[in-house]
Amino acid sequence: MATDTASHRGRLTTHVLDTAHGRPGMGIAVALYRLDGDNRSLVIETRTNADGRCDAPLLAGDAFRPGSYELVFATGAYFRTAGVVLSDPPFLDQVPIRFGIAHADQHYHVPLLISPWSYSTYRGS
Repeated sequence: MATDTASHRGRLTTHVLDTAHGRPGMGIAVALYRLDGDNRSLVIETRTNADGRCDAPLLAGDAFRPGSYELVFATGAYFRTAGVVLSDPPFLDQVPIRFGIAHADQHYHVPLLISPWSYSTYRGS
């Protein structure tokens, strides 16, 4: 019996939590880049929804393949919009997270926990 390999492929998702205010990071601009040595190619630009998630996977199907990637979150603009008084320049304006995808058949979830002064991430599920 043949199997549909596309349905078994992995995907990349993200989620932003505003730990300073205890809520999802809504409306944050997110850019995903594929890294190839010194080359950096834009894959997708999107925004987080009301739940701090993107409406669709950042990578899925044939576009989801092993390699090195970078997510860049526009957190300075988000906190300015939320009314937070930031220094000029802000301590965290753009938050880049570089990571690798080794397995094309797994779900890679890269959450961002953010405040105006700190952030953390991990490989989620």
